[in-house]
Amino acid sequence: MAASTHTVTNQAPPLVGYDVFAADRALVEAVERHLDPGLLDEAHEELSLLGRTTGSAQVQEWGVLANENPPKLRTHDRYGNRVDEVDFHPAWHRLLGKGVSAGLTAAWSRPGGHLRRAAGFVVWSQAEAGHGCPLSMTHAAVPALRTDPALAALWEPLLTSTVYDQGLRPASQKAGVLFGMGMTEKQGGSDVRANRTEARPLAEDGTYELTGHKWFCSAPMSDGFLVLAQATGGLTCFLVPRVLEDGTHNVFRIQRLKDKLGNKSNASSEVEFDGTWARRVGDEGRGVRTIIEMVAVTRLDCVLGAAAVMRQAVAQAVHHCTYREAFGGKLIDKPLMRNVLADLALESEAATTLAMRLAAAYDDGGEDERAFLRLAVPAAKYWVTKRCTPVAVEALECLGGNGYVEESGMPRLLRESPLNSIWEGAGNVQALDLLRAIQREPQALNAFLQEVGRARGADHRLDGAIKNLLGELADLDGIEGRGRRLAERVALVLQGSLLVRYAPPEVADAFCASRLGGDWGSAFGTLPHSLDLATVVERARPVS
Repeated sequence: MAASTHTVTNQAPPLVGYDVFAADRALVEAVERHLDPGLLDEAHEELSLLGRTTGSAQVQEWGVLANENPPKLRTHDRYGNRVDEVDFHPAWHRLLGKGVSAGLTAAWSRPGGHLRRAAGFVVWSQAEAGHGCPLSMTHAAVPALRTDPALAALWEPLLTSTVYDQGLRPASQKAGVLFGMGMTEKQGGSDVRANRTEARPLAEDGTYELTGHKWFCSAPMSDGFLVLAQATGGLTCFLVPRVLEDGTHNVFRIQRLKDKLGNKSNASSEVEFDGTWARRVGDEGRGVRTIIEMVAVTRLDCVLGAAAVMRQAVAQAVHHCTYREAFGGKLIDKPLMRNVLADLALESEAATTLAMRLAAAYDDGGEDERAFLRLAVPAAKYWVTKRCTPVAVEALECLGGNGYVEESGMPRLLRESPLNSIWEGAGNVQALDLLRAIQREPQALNAFLQEVGRARGADHRLDGAIKNLLGELADLDGIEGRGRRLAERVALVLQGSLLVRYAPPEVADAFCASRLGGDWGSAFGTLPHSLDLATVVERARPVS
């Protein structure tokens, strides 16, 4: 006879078996807003299929397994031969294969590709974030390679393929490839101009051998890498294939894998080059300018990845509070918990709305949109990625002690939350990049002001925030020390402008009152009590 205390009551059911895309109203509306109407039916169908896959019990289990069984480095085979391979759990390969087949590396080859791919990236990253690294690097390599038409003709069809072709072989023998990137070195970090890896030209034009190291090399199991090295003419971008066309393995010595706080499923490595064959990409001495397009695209993916973590954290918190009862009623109906959930939902929706606006700008490709991205991407990368961790912490707390337990999935989200702020340039790097755009590229500032100006007159708090920002921009004294403040204000004004134009009035009102109007405390759950918070929370509730 079972003990009566073993009867389980008042527990939320797992958030499983639902369409992650369709349940995210802010994301669905962004796709409908920015995508060509003629593409909407097809996009809805593919994103809902991906959403149902993401929300399935099987895929959620893949995410758990990929993180509980992190990659392992094999430097040598049983005979002592150097192999430098990384072994992954089968769940990792299933996740990565599904991401490739879903077109998350194929944005450049189809209409509306960047917006559709961005929406898919937000959805699929909620299954598991670690494998998003090779998806992001592969996607972002295309614009850098396009500086060399011959290289692009060879590699772009493979990079944008929807076939996940596992294993190291010459590129000509594969149906699809993955790319990584190696920029930073031990002595310089983000200051890549301090790199010491040397590039010596070989007899064949455009080919070199590299000698040096990379302190952080992403996705070391990939087929090729874009790296920076010092050539005679200065810092230069190179393509390093893992396997040469004759089948010989290139010299790519993986010294160790990083033992990271989170992102456990993904291999980040230290590598050594010693006579490593490489092909120059772009001109000598223009390595940063060549690779910066790749960096800009991956920075947008950091925004998308942070938005995905926030959305999943908020969805889990709202779901839990929908079912959990305490103090005589459902948690979601308690005024104080409703305030917390609404505050979290605002942060998540603002992040998603901004990220999708940036993706749409990539699809447009016009001069004004390129100028807009030059300023908006570093501001968004700075602010959205920094908001991710406090959102994850507060969402975890909504589950109480249950949220602190690994089985809830919340600790994995929390460990993932700081990463996108660090990758591709941490906060200070983004703030300095923003300042450079403001000071050196007036067309970028003009494009930003035109964008936020489209909402002028719609909300007095937004109007006041724009006016205050203009005042800060007019004062260049000590501007570097104010860089973070400016990045924050630029991002908040841009988010406010987008929400005022596109979000329901309840969402825009709450955002402007708190983030722009100053009626907000120092922690989540301090929104003005007079707002329609129930509507904000209901909009964020996932349907399971």
